[in-house]
Amino acid sequence: MVKKLLLLAGDYVEDYEIMVPYQALSMLGYQVDAVCPGRKKGDHVLTAIHDFEGAQTYSEKPGHRFALTATFDDVRHEEYAGLVIPGGRAPEYLRLDARVIALVRAFADRPVAAICHAAQLLAAARVIAGRTVSAYPACRPDVELADGIYADIAIDAAVTDGLLVTAPAWPAHPAWLAQFIAVLGARVEI
Repeated sequence: MVKKLLLLAGDYVEDYEIMVPYQALSMLGYQVDAVCPGRKKGDHVLTAIHDFEGAQTYSEKPGHRFALTATFDDVRHEEYAGLVIPGGRAPEYLRLDARVIALVRAFADRPVAAICHAAQLLAAARVIAGRTVSAYPACRPDVELADGIYADIAIDAAVTDGLLVTAPAWPAHPAWLAQFIAVLGARVEI
């Protein structure tokens, strides 16, 4: 039986933060169902590429069109081993959808990988109280207002608190994905 993971998407999701985990987890044999409220399997979301170029915040450039692999309205959370929430601008407005909040809450006792601005969605779902959470530094107030403990770590690091794996931004992919794979109980052997 193929293990399934759910990946939440929305327009202007960060390009690397959706593409890399989707491809890496698929490569490990997981069926990764990428969904977006209001969209169906085969529809696309637009992505944005965020970079760190010496400004006071990240820069944003157009990314790719990412094809959704499942339909949001068809999701049955109990079929999934874990949840992946990429960052970018998508979490900012996805957190306004009560169905998305309910879905995030449904994964409170299962592996969750959240990166960058995904902390906005975790905070809105009220699932991080007392938990150590990393995020893009601008999301620190969101984490703390939701009674989470903000982990101020290097941009290429990640932190695991129970079944929750978080990181500040896409440079942390190696650490973030390795920790998420460990939480899932998967093993990669060379």
